[in-house]
Amino acid sequence: MDNTAVLDKLNGCAVGAAVGDALGMPLEFGSAHPLNSLVCEMTTGRLPAGRFTDDTELALAVAESLTVHRPLDADDLVKRLLKWKRSMPMDIGAHTNMVLTWIAGGMTWQDAAEKVRKEMPATAGNGSIMRAWPVAVAWWQNREQMVKDSELQSIVTHSHPECMKGSAFVNWMIAEMATGATPRAAYESAMQAIDLGAEFCQVVEHAPDANREGLKNSGWVRHTLESSLWALLNTSSFEDALVQVINLGGDTDTAGAVTGALAGAAYGLEAIPTRWVDKLSGEWPLGSGKTWDAHAFVRLVSRLTADGH
Repeated sequence: MDNTAVLDKLNGCAVGAAVGDALGMPLEFGSAHPLNSLVCEMTTGRLPAGRFTDDTELALAVAESLTVHRPLDADDLVKRLLKWKRSMPMDIGAHTNMVLTWIAGGMTWQDAAEKVRKEMPATAGNGSIMRAWPVAVAWWQNREQMVKDSELQSIVTHSHPECMKGSAFVNWMIAEMATGATPRAAYESAMQAIDLGAEFCQVVEHAPDANREGLKNSGWVRHTLESSLWALLNTSSFEDALVQVINLGGDTDTAGAVTGALAGAAYGLEAIPTRWVDKLSGEWPLGSGKTWDAHAFVRLVSRLTADGH
C-alpha cells in the first residue's frame, strides 16, 4: 500500500476521532435511541453543534507531546495534561481529574496514578483509550514502539492493565487498517497481538456478535471498546458505524471518538461525510483563541508522520 493511501487513512483516523467526539457530544449520558429514530446529524448539546470535547483535547495533548518527544516522554505529557486542567476545561473525567489533582499537589505521576487505582480498584475508565490514536498515527510503521507508547500514555493517569491494553488494542487496529487491512482482519490481528487478560478478552471476543440492547456503553474501558467494535464490525461505512455507536446512549462522545478513529482508519478521510466535517470545530490550546477544524487535524497528522516513523 503506497504512502499516499496510508496518509489518507491516518488523516481519516484523526479527523474521524474528532468528528465522532463532536457527533456524540449532545447525546452523552442519554438513553439509547430506537432504530427507527436514529440521530444522524451534528446537533447542539452542552456545546454548539460540531464542537469537540475533552476527548479530543486530551488526544491533542498526546499528539503535541509526540511532536516534541519521540518516543513519548511521560513527564512532558503530564505537564501538558496539567496545563490543560489549569485552563478550566468544560469537562474532565473524574478519574483523570483525581490523578491530575494529586500531581498538581506535588505527587509524582507514578504515585498519583497508583493511589487512585488502589482507592478505586474496580475502576478501569475509558479516559486513556479515547486519547490514544495519535500514538498510532506517529508509530504506524513501528508496532513495538506503538504498543509501548500506547501503554505509556495510559499509565500516567490510567494505570489499570485493561486501560493500557485497550489503548494498545485500538492502536494496533488503526495501524493495521491504515496499511490496508479490513476491519475484521485488523480486529483478528489485534486479538492475536495484544494480551487483554482473560476477562477483557472474553468481552472483546464476543463484541462483534453482541446484541444492541445489551451494550452498556458506559465510561468503563471494556464497554467503550465493546461498543466501538460492535459498531465498526457490523457496518460497512464510516457514517453507519458512527450513527450506530452514538445512538447507544451512555458515554457517547467517547464511544464516538474511539469508533471515529477506527472507522476513519478503515475508510479514509474522503469517506467522512462532508456535512459533519464542515461543522467540526474546537479550540486548542484552551484559552489560546486558536480554532481547530478538519484542516488543522490534517496538518497535525503531517507533523506526526514527518519523521517517517
